[in-house]
Formats: sequence, structure tokens, C-alpha cells
Amino acid sequence: MVVGTLAVDVLLGDVHSLKEKRAVVRPIVAELRRRFEVSAAETGEQALHRRAELAVAIVTSTHAHAVEVLDACERLVAARPEIELLSARRRLLDDEDLN
Repeated sequence: MVVGTLAVDVLLGDVHSLKEKRAVVRPIVAELRRRFEVSAAETGEQALHRRAELAVAIVTSTHAHAVEVLDACERLVAARPEIELLSARRRLLDDEDLN
């Protein structure tokens, strides 16, 4: 078993309120969940209207599959024109790390 996580810090474009922020972040989180069958959520910077931290988690049987899915998730976020990807942090844990 392999657990993979990806946390991305993003800067939102033309957003002036928390309501506008939700309108940008929610569709991204929903698309990550739908396209890649991962757990995804906004996990940080929730009080700031131009910044967001999004996190993705996957549990799978192989290291290669976890890397492939997390790479695809990072590319999806980076490709969104309404946001700028500032940083991405990834962590992979296998059975030995989880004991």
C-alpha cells in the first residue's frame, strides 16, 4: 500500500472576496476528485481571498501509480488560467513508513 499526498499553494487571479474565492476553488477541487478519484480539499489560507492551499491524497497499490496520479493533479492545477501555482509539496509513504 502506498499513500501519496500533494499540497499546492496557489495565488488566485482577479478575486476580491471570499465568495469569489470559493467560486474559483470549488470547481478545481471537484474536478480533481472527479477526474482522478482522489480525496481533495482546500486545506489552508482559508481566511485570505487571494491565496489557497489545496491538498490531494491517494491510496494505491503501487508507487508508480501514486506518482502518476499526483503528477497529473499538479499539471491540472498548474494549467488553470485563473490561478498561479506558487509551490507544490509531495509526500509518498509506503507500508514500511506507515508501521
